[in-house]
Amino acid sequence: MSTPRRLSLADVLHLGAVGLRTRPLRVMLSASGIAIGIAAMLAVVGISASGRADLQRTLDRLGTNLLVVSGGDEAQGDSVALPAAAVPMIERIGPVLSAAAVSRLPDDVHVYRNDRIPAERSAGITAYATDLDLPAVVGARMTAGAWLNPAMAAYPAVVLGADAAHRLGIRTVDTRVLVHIGGRRFAVVGILARTPLVSALDSAALIGTAAARRYLAAAGSPTTVFLRAAYDRVPAVRDVLAATADPATPYRVVVSRPSDALAAKLATERTLNGLLLGVGAVALLVGGVGVANTMVISVLERRTEIGLRRSLGATRGQIRLQFCTESVLLTTLGGAGGLALGMVATAGYALSRGWPTATPGWAFAAGLGATVAVGAVAGLYPAVRAARMTPAEALAEV
Repeated sequence: MSTPRRLSLADVLHLGAVGLRTRPLRVMLSASGIAIGIAAMLAVVGISASGRADLQRTLDRLGTNLLVVSGGDEAQGDSVALPAAAVPMIERIGPVLSAAAVSRLPDDVHVYRNDRIPAERSAGITAYATDLDLPAVVGARMTAGAWLNPAMAAYPAVVLGADAAHRLGIRTVDTRVLVHIGGRRFAVVGILARTPLVSALDSAALIGTAAARRYLAAAGSPTTVFLRAAYDRVPAVRDVLAATADPATPYRVVVSRPSDALAAKLATERTLNGLLLGVGAVALLVGGVGVANTMVISVLERRTEIGLRRSLGATRGQIRLQFCTESVLLTTLGGAGGLALGMVATAGYALSRGWPTATPGWAFAAGLGATVAVGAVAGLYPAVRAARMTPAEALAEV
């Protein structure tokens, strides 16, 4: 009896692809389950990585050395003002590079598009008197118009945050564009871009301190001070800020670091990403069950083929290898489609949010590895079942 010929890699792949070519619709439906699972997992990893890349880009641009000093809130909910000398006192701290303050105007000072708006529709916009070097300290940029200068700060001119401008329906800056603040008309001279580290500015109307005193009778004491410190001295500066800003009542001073809030947000997103990865893994498992079912049916339908090959000298091992290869090729086909779909989903979402697209290379390797493993496991039982058939048993129904 002659020894069966050894199958080359090309022979194995050719035999494994026979079943896929003859049943394309079934293959496509089975592969789609694997594709959905891989796409879900890759999209979660890619979107998470893109979000982290955007956060890192934001922190690199805005810096992690920004500290915020505020007077806290009273029992009635009103903001507590800091001493008038808080800014110069903070600037005396050696590692402090720059500082700027804003003063929240009284709660009865509302911002309206015109004097026809009902009083209760204040749109949630807060009015502040501001120092002129605020943008340089907090890293704010303009999307339209210009920031306040010493001349404009003494007259009724206002710069709106991004959300404030949107709520007021203001998209362009013109000398004829006016808003009503505290019953007085103010010309809109600029619109700020969103400021991730100081989101309160997005819904703010900012006017010069001199104009606030002159037209709105504002006291002028700062309610919030923003400052930049040397990167390697931020913790040390943070420890002395409360006592420096308000020596009489330091317990009422609140010191925060805005970049910490972004880091906490990232940690929350990682927890959610873990849950979504679990959902993707379940989808991949369901896809694997579908592949196993497809392969079992394929074995039953191809009994004649198996019997003919066995009678022509194919060994049990070669039959097992054929069906295992077919299963792995099926899942690999689905995995490749899933990787492409996941990349498209990641790129589309990142583009819609203005993020850089960043999918780690290990995610692709893990996706392909997972598909091969699922294919091998899903095809093991059908392959063993096919190999156990004797030629007589397989050809019995011919």
